[in-house]
Amino acid sequence: MSAYDAIYAIVRQIPPGKVATYGQVAELANLAGQARLVGYALYRVTHELEIPWHRVINAKGEISESPFRHGDDHLQRSLLEQEGICFSAEGRINLRQYRWQPDA
Repeated sequence: MSAYDAIYAIVRQIPPGKVATYGQVAELANLAGQARLVGYALYRVTHELEIPWHRVINAKGEISESPFRHGDDHLQRSLLEQEGICFSAEGRINLRQYRWQPDA
């Protein structure tokens, strides 16, 4: 299994209405310290793969904006809000409330 496959397997487990951080996904995929790799993997996701990429955010509880995502930053927020996730006025998600805690 490639590193990207391991990342995608973890992200597919994040349920609607929950989020995980890039670092959390990296750790769960046995890629500790490689949060950036998670970002690269999710950037390559196509709609056909059916991976809920929008449920992965940064450690501050924010959407990591990128000029290379061609408007997907706004799409990500919209998809999360459709799942019932609320953002603060500063554009942050309360990780205590919405962070996914997989079963041990």
